Amino acid sequence: MVVVREARREDLEDVMRINRTELPENYPPFYFELHLEQFGKAFLVAEENGEILGYIMCRVEYGNLYTAPERVGKRGHVISIAVVSKARRRGIGTQLMLNAMERMKKYYGVDEYYLEVRVSNEPAIRLYKKLGYNVVKVLPNYYLDGEDAYLMARTA
Repeated sequence: MVVVREARREDLEDVMRINRTELPENYPPFYFELHLEQFGKAFLVAEENGEILGYIMCRVEYGNLYTAPERVGKRGHVISIAVVSKARRRGIGTQLMLNAMERMKKYYGVDEYYLEVRVSNEPAIRLYKKLGYNVVKVLPNYYLDGEDAYLMARTA
């Protein structure tokens, strides 16, 4: 059974390994540590039988909302989410997203959630749309390899 829980410092090595092996965008160790310290209630791992199968790393920002540009508020930003390839299509990404969204609302009082996703990442886009996210705009050349991203958002 998969358990979603708050990440701990000792999980970061596994989280960084998953980030390196499953995603083209990688972050330095201090970036993971910073998010764990500052937004630990919304930095989650999915674990099964002692093995970390996925993670989601989020932060909270302030500014004009993407879902209501005339308003300023707290935005929950999904920075990175990944599930190991052998555990995909089991609903783990959905569990991570739902738990992180719930926690960003409960602990940080966010007004909306947003994320960036590669325009070619159809499985992720389907998941986000299923969870109520809409494409707000295209971010040209967002990724290091030149691929565009969709900025997607939904109200909290």
